[in-house]
Amino acid sequence: MNVSTTFSLPNILTFARILAVPAVVACLLWPELETARWTALGIFAIAAITDFFDGYLARRWNLNSALGRMLDPIADKLLVSVCILMLALDQTLNGWHIWAGVIILCREILVSGLREFLAQLQVSVPVTNLAKWKTTAQLIALGFLLAGHAGDKVLPYNTEIGLTLLWVSALLTLYTGYDYFRAGMQYLLDD
Repeated sequence: MNVSTTFSLPNILTFARILAVPAVVACLLWPELETARWTALGIFAIAAITDFFDGYLARRWNLNSALGRMLDPIADKLLVSVCILMLALDQTLNGWHIWAGVIILCREILVSGLREFLAQLQVSVPVTNLAKWKTTAQLIALGFLLAGHAGDKVLPYNTEIGLTLLWVSALLTLYTGYDYFRAGMQYLLDD
């Protein structure tokens, strides 16, 4: 293992994104406090921005590593999944809107399983541009929702905007999940 690559700036940004998850959870344990909502949003926004920069810097500076390739999607899924769960806990996601979160969570688990299976077969499934847009839409939607009622005081309909964007993300999630399974189908039906 190359220590200089392991502790490169791109990997440190990925580690930071993972460490942001419990910090966001801690803030959302007090969702009625406006300062807690804004702090959760701030931590989340910084973590979301690192999602762009870790990959960009790794490619730009030729610092790609096996650790980074493994941790980057895990960090993304942890951040998105935990935020969805916490938003369901505090009732920001309720009623039919829970289904948007369920769709996103199910797709993430299914695609992760598919990727793991295909990796055993040494088949690479590259991330599509639409999947990157899906992630961006999810992160923006979650940002609005994390602001929640505190955000509604600054931007009328903040929560409704977040819920609408979450549904857009869920639809993109279904489509990109279908894309991955279609690409992997030839390997799944081989037996």
